[in-house]
Amino acid sequence: MILGFDNPPILETQRLRLQPLAQEDAELLFPIMSDPEVMAHWDVPEIEDPALVAAIVESQVAAMREGRAIYWAIRTLDDDAFKGCCDLSEIDRWHRRAEVGFMLERGSWGYGYALEAMQSVVAYAAVSGLRRLAARTHLGNRRSEALLERLGFRGEGLLRGHVLRDGERRDCRLFGLLL
Repeated sequence: MILGFDNPPILETQRLRLQPLAQEDAELLFPIMSDPEVMAHWDVPEIEDPALVAAIVESQVAAMREGRAIYWAIRTLDDDAFKGCCDLSEIDRWHRRAEVGFMLERGSWGYGYALEAMQSVVAYAAVSGLRRLAARTHLGNRRSEALLERLGFRGEGLLRGHVLRDGERRDCRLFGLLL
């Protein structure tokens, strides 16, 4: 049985709390999405307009209300510091699959936060009845590829010219995990 995704839970790990993303998180997400190094391997370049980040978060919150996705704010348990976000998106109840993604502020890289958060998301997906997760990285994003491999994802192929960014076609790697 697949659970409904229209009432996103709060997930807790040893060091983190994953809370459903809220509109007020846009102001905390803006510094992350305006960092060129963080956004180097994303479909879009860094965003310099806080109103655009607010509009993105607004559409994500709407997708959660409709049960199409879950976006979580990643916060530390000890001081409630905002570290980034992660998600289950493109939820397909019929085929019991979804996509995952994650974004962390640069100052939090290398501390295992993304791995810890995504372990919790993968476990939630499994108990919710999903049976397949997919993820996509831009070619050359070795950090994210290594994290996905640690989570058990396997490389499934190359999506040639999948993204148009800055006037150039970018290749992406596709990863999958059967639950």
